[in-house]
Amino acid sequence: MTIRDLLKNRDVFAWTLMMASLTVHVFDEVITDFLPFYNQLVFDMRERFGFFPMPTFSYELWLGGLILAILIGFAAVPLVYRGGLRIRIITTVLGILMTANALGHLLGSVYTGRILPGFTSSFLLLATAIYVVVRGFVGFQSRTAGRDADR
Repeated sequence: MTIRDLLKNRDVFAWTLMMASLTVHVFDEVITDFLPFYNQLVFDMRERFGFFPMPTFSYELWLGGLILAILIGFAAVPLVYRGGLRIRIITTVLGILMTANALGHLLGSVYTGRILPGFTSSFLLLATAIYVVVRGFVGFQSRTAGRDADR
């Protein structure tokens, strides 16, 4: 099985694009100092509401966790290739989460009137995450109609 063979599968292609976009997005967040912005936002929300369910992170834990997540995402390509209901649900949910992540950066920038850390790569992440979600729903529809949407 070659990389070319894998990428002929539209689900694998969508997933690989999203993982590559996430890699670019993490790099964007690193070079634009996203973590201090995020941690301060969490502190401010906790102060304002008394409780806010998001954690704060040390730099090492944050970046290490993101790198590990990206590596696991790329390692999951054979599972995406094989397909099936479970992996389709997982990739669709992650696509929805990445869509929300990208929209958070974009809409947050509009709301605050300034470009937030991670803004620049959010357009790419949004587009590829939506592609993963669309592929997921196409697969669900094809599955119920008895067709194979994985190819």
